[in-house]
Amino acid sequence: MEYKELIKLAIEASKNSYSPYSNFAVGACVLTSNGNVYKGCNFENSSFGLTICAERNAVGSAITAGEKEIKAIAIYSPNSQYCAPCGACRQVLYEFKSKEGLDVITTGDNGLEIIPLEDLLPRGFNL
Repeated sequence: MEYKELIKLAIEASKNSYSPYSNFAVGACVLTSNGNVYKGCNFENSSFGLTICAERNAVGSAITAGEKEIKAIAIYSPNSQYCAPCGACRQVLYEFKSKEGLDVITTGDNGLEIIPLEDLLPRGFNL
């Protein structure tokens, strides 16, 4: 699957965001090593601490389907150009990255940006 298609799916997922408190919608789409894709969007809660990021929602969907290796993730927000994952999401992605690594794909006015997860989270925690 081309990364442009992943971004389109992330844009689609962002439209389902439940973000009445921050008004910061995010959609994500992961591509697994098996070639399957799973979408997620962020959803907030009035207690704020229970909010779930789009990236972790997409990873959770992949895990629920039995997938454990993620090759790439596309992230999109209509509120921010080149929307990058938060620290918690970076660590979760690190846990499930494929043996070849994991590309983080974002987009903005200048097109796609592809960053290896290792550049966003050098020396991620791993047992």
